[in-house]
Amino acid sequence: MIYLGLTGWRDHFDLYTPDTKSNLRLQAYSSHFPIVELDASYYAVQPIRNMKKWINETPDSFQFVVKAFKGMTGHQRTNAPFQSKSEMFGAFIESIEPLIEANKLAMVLFQFPPWFDFSQDHMLYLRYCVQKMDQFPIALEFRHQSWYRKENREQTIELMREDNWIHTIVDEPQVGDGSIPIVPVVTNPGKTLIRFHGRNVYGWNRPKDKETNWREVRYLYQYNQTELLEWRERILQIAKETKDVYVLFNNNSGGDAAGNAKTLQTMLDIDYDGLAPQQLRLF
Repeated sequence: MIYLGLTGWRDHFDLYTPDTKSNLRLQAYSSHFPIVELDASYYAVQPIRNMKKWINETPDSFQFVVKAFKGMTGHQRTNAPFQSKSEMFGAFIESIEPLIEANKLAMVLFQFPPWFDFSQDHMLYLRYCVQKMDQFPIALEFRHQSWYRKENREQTIELMREDNWIHTIVDEPQVGDGSIPIVPVVTNPGKTLIRFHGRNVYGWNRPKDKETNWREVRYLYQYNQTELLEWRERILQIAKETKDVYVLFNNNSGGDAAGNAKTLQTMLDIDYDGLAPQQLRLF
């Protein structure tokens, strides 16, 4: 099965009527797509009440791709507000238990920072994450090109296969070490994740000018028909090698994610059952 969705649900205004209140956007979102990336969990381990709220606002078949807390991926260099890394992982696991019980956890996404390069220490840390999360489907996204260089690529792929990581295949600008190429390889027979970050070469790297709101331009990109058709062929091939393919559009600095996802859905001739009721279809 191929599942299409977006990263987050709050800012995709094309999906909502002008009078849709912010606390009703997830419910409205789930009338369009069967999956969403939950990024609030990256900024803070979420209280269980939030998870239960989001569960209740979505259909029974809806699924969440949950981003790992930033302390678990090294974006935050300390264990705060926890006493240890083990306590941090334990708190995160406890927070996602309602999703597991409701059968709404698609996977936990470990997106590592650009400085997390190919090294023995980092490979050992990946094994630590696997040990801590051994009961859950976990996806791995690198952001340092060294993992896919010719001399390291096969070892990287084999590492993911051995530990049953879900490979996160990305489409993003090619601007050196801080970005990775498209590597359409399946490492988990059950699930594969694809994330579209756009191809804004000039906006990808953080500018030295601290006054610039970097995130407002980083994902400013609209995929054209040719680019999406190329991805249609890749996705269909990947779907032959893995049971479920999860596709998330993150190119929303200019509000393009929802439209691109809808276009790709049409190209793939997919019509989802079990979505929330939709009063007005805007696409």
